[in-house]
Amino acid sequence: MKIIGKILLSSVLLAGSFSAIPADAAKAAGKVSIMLDGYPLSFPVEPTVLKGTTMVPFRAISEALGIQVTWNQKEQKITATKKEDGVSKQVVLTIGSKQALVDGKSVALANAPQTIRSSTMIPLSFFSQQFGAGVAWDQKTQTVSITSPKEDMYTLGFYALSSFDERAYVPSFDSVAFGWSRIDPSGQFTMEGKEYKWPQAAGEVTPESILQDAAQQGTSPYLMVYSVDSSGELTKNLEDQALQETTTSQIVEAASGKGFKGIALDLEGLGLTGDKNKVKAEYNAFVKKLSAKARAAGLKLTLILHPLNSSYAGYDYKSLSGLADDLVIMAYAFEQEKGPEPLKQVDEAIRLALKETSKDKLILGISFGSENAGTVNTKIGLAKRYDLKGVAFWRLGLIGQPAWAKINESIEMK
Repeated sequence: MKIIGKILLSSVLLAGSFSAIPADAAKAAGKVSIMLDGYPLSFPVEPTVLKGTTMVPFRAISEALGIQVTWNQKEQKITATKKEDGVSKQVVLTIGSKQALVDGKSVALANAPQTIRSSTMIPLSFFSQQFGAGVAWDQKTQTVSITSPKEDMYTLGFYALSSFDERAYVPSFDSVAFGWSRIDPSGQFTMEGKEYKWPQAAGEVTPESILQDAAQQGTSPYLMVYSVDSSGELTKNLEDQALQETTTSQIVEAASGKGFKGIALDLEGLGLTGDKNKVKAEYNAFVKKLSAKARAAGLKLTLILHPLNSSYAGYDYKSLSGLADDLVIMAYAFEQEKGPEPLKQVDEAIRLALKETSKDKLILGISFGSENAGTVNTKIGLAKRYDLKGVAFWRLGLIGQPAWAKINESIEMK
């Protein structure tokens, strides 16, 4: 996966050292709302209409689109650059000038960049369009809609027993977690049972061949270990040091022996009741043991966690991020997956996680039990907005061709 650097803007861009335009020359766009990938974009200063052109604070729009910016105080010039696939695009704007330079060529602006109420404001449509974002205006609702440009980011797919019909999608992901193991009601690790088990062959297609094909095509296969605590199975394991030792060893042995490249640990339901700090400490200890053994075996470790705004308080994101390669935020099932997940709660889940760990550790989980072709790119857009490591989709078998097409409009799949 290619990594695109995203550098925060220099704070000098918001300094009020420029001459502000007269108060009667601009009017606040009080009824104008700006949506980025279907979700409101917050601004430190409200959008302003200047001679019919919507002007927005430069920092907000640039950070949201992941654009690198430098400021030349002497020349009063803003240089905005984005590099993708080895090709850079550069836009140079000068305060007070209606001429911009786009890759060295002069381009006329509807309005010159200005300082309004101590913030540098730029024409929204020009800036967005120059960097590959789509911009649309809805006169009736007074809404500017921005669609972020297609982006290359890490993708993780989940594969269950009923995912077989969409196995053709596997090579498009950076990694796929195969849900073929679990911790059973007695607290024991197993690859047998009614679900989350090692599958039977389907003619010439075997689970081994699926894993081999994935690896050969550049997709890292992970062994997903699933459990809930509905029967206290996780509590049994976490409270029994000897059982923990056995379980973590069995997981690593199974992953290594079957040819997986990593482990995706999906232990759900912790911390609903009881001593939350005790549960966190016990889960941290389990993961610490598993992490050490996984690293010794050359395996990656991904943790799949309830969001911090869920009812399950048994997950210490800060400590866990230091033990695992990455964390998947299960930002779904807020309303029992009866419809698309509430955007404010997904947004909150990301922001809370970012307070505990860095963005390059976080993967936004998106469930097709909730989402559809019309909503998936808004969730992906939130992952882009916060510059997270990537997105994870639950699961193959539920995605469907319409949603798959939409995903490929938003993400550069492998």
